[in-house]
Amino acid sequence: MQHFVIVGILIVIMSILTYFGLDAAGLAKQMHPVSASAQAVSIDWLWDWQVIAMSSLFALIFVPLVYSLVVFRRRKGETGDGEHIEGNTTLEITWTVLPLFAVLAFAYMGAYSLGETNRVDPEAIEIKVRAQQFTWTFEYPEYGFVSTELHLPVNQQVVLKMESADVIHSFWVPEFRVKQDVVPGRVTDYRITPTLVGNYKVRCAELCGMSHYKMENPVVVDTQADYDVWIAEQQANAAAAQTPEGQGQLLTVKYGCIGCHSVDGSKLVGPSWLGIYGSTREFADGTSAVADDAYITQSIREPLAHEVLGFSPSTMPPFTLTDEEIANIIAYLKTLK
Repeated sequence: MQHFVIVGILIVIMSILTYFGLDAAGLAKQMHPVSASAQAVSIDWLWDWQVIAMSSLFALIFVPLVYSLVVFRRRKGETGDGEHIEGNTTLEITWTVLPLFAVLAFAYMGAYSLGETNRVDPEAIEIKVRAQQFTWTFEYPEYGFVSTELHLPVNQQVVLKMESADVIHSFWVPEFRVKQDVVPGRVTDYRITPTLVGNYKVRCAELCGMSHYKMENPVVVDTQADYDVWIAEQQANAAAAQTPEGQGQLLTVKYGCIGCHSVDGSKLVGPSWLGIYGSTREFADGTSAVADDAYITQSIREPLAHEVLGFSPSTMPPFTLTDEEIANIIAYLKTLK
């Protein structure tokens, strides 16, 4: 019995030291970025209990092993056999029942955390999210505009209706904790209640192509007053953009074109749009063409028709746009000089 008491005390001490050691090394609480959502509270709580369980299991294995190697080692001069032990029914029942209760406890804790994460607020704001190689766009249907920035009011639940235009993506704001895949052909719900005003970023957490690492957009958690001001500004901008070029710019945001084509001359996955209209495009097969209305229309509807020198056409999906929409995009491209 003496050995059991000593080992039990050492296990408790080792569990505590392991937990605080992991915490000091940044592998427990400190590894988390700042908590910025109501859902993060239960997720962080569950993670903390998992670290405690891992520390205890480590101690439960490590301490008896080292204790046995030290205390029950064969000493110099000993040649006999060790004590013959048939078994210990009490011990066998204990190490069967206790892990069972531990598993059931963590099952309950996991279910509770999942329930808190998915808790529905009937007053939640709805925002549509479009994921596309390699950008995110956010549509506010209640207010009639599209943005490349996701603005959220603090302490108000938001449900994101997420769709993918091409491959599987994954919506992840580390400070919100919750991560959700965005699958082609399916609308995925993502509920979040921001609790901390600040600037964050949404990242794609699913390898989605060559420029996956660039697929991040600003996420801003505003006070209700600042959120209302931003909404009003976006509505005013949308109302002012009734010219063909203005409509064309909105379409490039809505369909995620700016994720692959810059407007400032920088090189992304596709050619920059700066000065593209009327320029001569060199192709990989040695031919060339002027970027006029016909060329741009064909490039939108048949992206594989030409391979621009230095770029791969396989990353751009074909778009089904009306003639008016394409004309508006061309009008916008003409302004980029």
